[in-house]
Amino acid sequence: MEVLIKVIQLILALTILVIVHEFGHFITARIFKTRVEQFYIFFNPRFSIFRCKKVHGVWRFAFFSKNVPDKYITHEHIDPVTNKKEYTYEAIDLSTLPEDDWRTDEDHTEFGIGWIPLGGFCKIAGMIDESMDVAQMQNEPQPWEFRSKPAWQRLIVMVGGVVMNVVLAYFIYTGLLISQGEQYLPTSEVNKYGIATDSLARELGFRDGDKILSIDGNYVEKFNDIPMQMILAEPEFVMVERNGEVINLQMPEDATAKLINHQNMFISYRFPFAVKDFAPGSKAKDAGMQKGDILIKVGDVYTPYYNDFTEEIAKYANKEIVVSVIRDNDTLPITIQLSDDAKLGIYAANVLELKTQEYSFIEAIPQGFSKTGKELGDYWKQLKLVVNPSNKAYENLGGFITIGSIFPDQFNWIVFWRMTAFLSIILAVMNILPIPALDGGHVLFLLYEIITRRKPSDKFMTVAQTVGLFILLFLLIYANGNDIIRLFR
Repeated sequence: MEVLIKVIQLILALTILVIVHEFGHFITARIFKTRVEQFYIFFNPRFSIFRCKKVHGVWRFAFFSKNVPDKYITHEHIDPVTNKKEYTYEAIDLSTLPEDDWRTDEDHTEFGIGWIPLGGFCKIAGMIDESMDVAQMQNEPQPWEFRSKPAWQRLIVMVGGVVMNVVLAYFIYTGLLISQGEQYLPTSEVNKYGIATDSLARELGFRDGDKILSIDGNYVEKFNDIPMQMILAEPEFVMVERNGEVINLQMPEDATAKLINHQNMFISYRFPFAVKDFAPGSKAKDAGMQKGDILIKVGDVYTPYYNDFTEEIAKYANKEIVVSVIRDNDTLPITIQLSDDAKLGIYAANVLELKTQEYSFIEAIPQGFSKTGKELGDYWKQLKLVVNPSNKAYENLGGFITIGSIFPDQFNWIVFWRMTAFLSIILAVMNILPIPALDGGHVLFLLYEIITRRKPSDKFMTVAQTVGLFILLFLLIYANGNDIIRLFR
């Protein structure tokens, strides 16, 4: 059930993002009086779950039906000189078709839902895109086709999808700021007790109890931003306070690579282990522990903080152990028989105070821009790390399983919209990359045309589109292959 909830959230988020992205292409094309032949959510090879179109003033609908036949007849012949197969395309005489045939009305868009939930498409007339409709391109250009429009109009149509994804992220972030404010754990609050470290953090020079003062001289207000800052900023040094002394930790050259390839959070925060509540069947509750007790010892080992306690008690699976607690200024020993997972069944109290920054409608407007800009900048930095072979970040690329895992296993609208905004940022950045078959590839060729006043040939665009599709297919297989490999590790 938890996996199903994640899958439903992923599909719902991707559906929203596809609709918004393709609508950006659709509306800009229509503004410039360019025909949009199809607008589909998900891909529809051979048949569609649903499709509809306004045909000569009447809306027509079809469910679980084969796709509308092509408007062109393909003729194959052998070139006598090169002895290679060549294809020519003959347009069907639409006047010979029945009036209710969907092909006879070329002015309206066919809307539909495909059966492969991996994206969607907006098929614009007179454009070489992922549909690879070369038949249309062999006819004379028409004034309502994409290829007949000025380069600046075509450029706007191509960036329309990316712009809409950024706009969507902005509105989501702004809406969340208005309705929820911004809640975070201040670094100053963490510095009451200092950080908890794992093996990688200790290798980099950090120690339990360190108080992080700055990264390359810059104070980080939000503690949860520190791990990402350590990766993206590639800092030379981190200033910490340790036992009352200020120390500059020099980061090794391979710190970024190690952090990227580390599977866990390398630092967290320390806090006293106070009992907030008990899980059903709690061993601790059965042994006499009470809400409000503060756990300070496992056997004879002093464990003043939660991370100390959990690390120590893991050594006593299936054993009887004495746990010392503070209750009403008294220290009490409690004998507990642990099971094989060494869990006590305790919910820890959060003794650190979160800060909530509330925003009015007016205040949220510029803050939404700031939030969106920061997320765009951070993801762009992450992408640059991925293409840098020295840190091997590409080994951590993930596909749909990785994307789905960022959603919680219990549905929460606030978290869902936050994740959707983040994915919208990812879609915007990825689509603007200068790879043929992506919007960024089309933008690159359009900029070339604007600068040189020379339009790339249809043959070149077809080859480039094919190469781009192979690149995207390789990345799709590689990323999802990584997901599958990680499942069996």
